[in-house]
Amino acid sequence: MKIALVYILLIATLLPTVSQWGTIAYYHANKDYIARVLCENRDKPEMHCDGKCYLAKKLKAQEDRQDKETATRLENVPVITLFCSDLSTFLIVPQTIRLVTTQLPLYVASAYRAPLSAVFQPPQI
Repeated sequence: MKIALVYILLIATLLPTVSQWGTIAYYHANKDYIARVLCENRDKPEMHCDGKCYLAKKLKAQEDRQDKETATRLENVPVITLFCSDLSTFLIVPQTIRLVTTQLPLYVASAYRAPLSAVFQPPQI
């Protein structure tokens, strides 16, 4: 039962994206009929339309229908204000910052003299 529900939900989710492929597959399956009967440019064979105008019109109509359905769904969604704040209540109060400086020597001789004072002697073989 759970597997059947999963498949039904999967098909319901993927159906809107596959519908455009279905229109294109229908066009390719019936290309000759569409070119002979339904094409707007069937009287002008030099244009080599072959029913592409019919396909473009169907895809455009399908896209417009989906946009209209999406807009209708978005209009029906209730708007809920989750948080509202009055910005005038926030005040930024400048505070004084005291800068403390200390004099540090530029060169500390004792820290750098220690490694150089010993002479390196290689190990005896």
